Amino acid sequence: MRHLVFNGPGDLAWQETPDPRVSGPRDAIVRPIAVARCDLDPAIALGLYPMKPSFAMGHEMVGEVIELGDAVSGFQIGQRVIVPFQASCGDCVPCQRGHSNACASVASGTAFGLGPHGGLDLGGALADLVRVPFADHMLLPLPDGLDPVVAAGIPDNVSDGYRCVAEPLAAIPGAPVLVVGGLAPSVGLYAVASAVALGSERVVYVDHDQDRLQLAAGLGASVIEAPVDRLADAVGDERFPITVDACVLDPGRDLALSATAPCGTCTSVSGGASARSMLPLQSMYLKGVRYEVSRVHARATAPAVLDLVTAGRLDPGAIITKVVSFDDAAEGMLDPAVKIVFVP
Repeated sequence: MRHLVFNGPGDLAWQETPDPRVSGPRDAIVRPIAVARCDLDPAIALGLYPMKPSFAMGHEMVGEVIELGDAVSGFQIGQRVIVPFQASCGDCVPCQRGHSNACASVASGTAFGLGPHGGLDLGGALADLVRVPFADHMLLPLPDGLDPVVAAGIPDNVSDGYRCVAEPLAAIPGAPVLVVGGLAPSVGLYAVASAVALGSERVVYVDHDQDRLQLAAGLGASVIEAPVDRLADAVGDERFPITVDACVLDPGRDLALSATAPCGTCTSVSGGASARSMLPLQSMYLKGVRYEVSRVHARATAPAVLDLVTAGRLDPGAIITKVVSFDDAAEGMLDPAVKIVFVP
């Protein structure tokens, strides 16, 4: 079979590799039919997020079941499924608590499309076939009538945007939400869409990019255009019980934190652009800000996202700006479009 391999910054190519095989009773072999480009993928492809080559790319996928291990029940050959991007067993204590990003059965960070980032290379979704471990737990049936292209981002970015606002809005129904957009472009927009779907009375989106501002406005947000070097004054004196930092850069995180109301919640969807960052801890302490920074617990979060999608309240397709053939995926990884989905 073939898979798309990252060989270094700007160097992506389709290469031949042996077909994956079922190696345990809980495995499944899946044929990807729609693969969304994660916000992190272009940064990897361009070398902005350093990753040691070589490895196969792609980790947001909807696929068709080709083969099932003996212990995998509830699925059929030919069935279409959503595959959360992180490996998780479903049985360990962290998984049982809903912390599927911290599964104790695999090395921390183990995921599709990120090479040995977590100590175990699962291969990438931009491939003819993918082996899915713990398939009895990992696989989620694609609901009838849901376009695989629309669902392709649910394994990561859609769920990531949703988790930024779901719990805080459950605690404070209708609360205003601020989203600072930027280098996690689709995650920020999915946070906007999720906040609107979950009933926020006012969603404000700040960014410098015209395409993203237009998409956010179409989702129902009030938009504010502000360059990165002028983010500090973007919202004036307005404060929000819920804020989201999808900028990744320090000025965006600083705005999100400073605009968080006393006893509010701020979530960063990235660890930032450098290994160490400074936080205004004294101000956060005095205001009682709850700050969360982590990867999404994809398998635990995706079912709630699917419920919103199938109910017609959340449309991930509204943010997809381009659909690209697998044959053009190497170039598509470098395309400046907001959200791309690759199809065979």
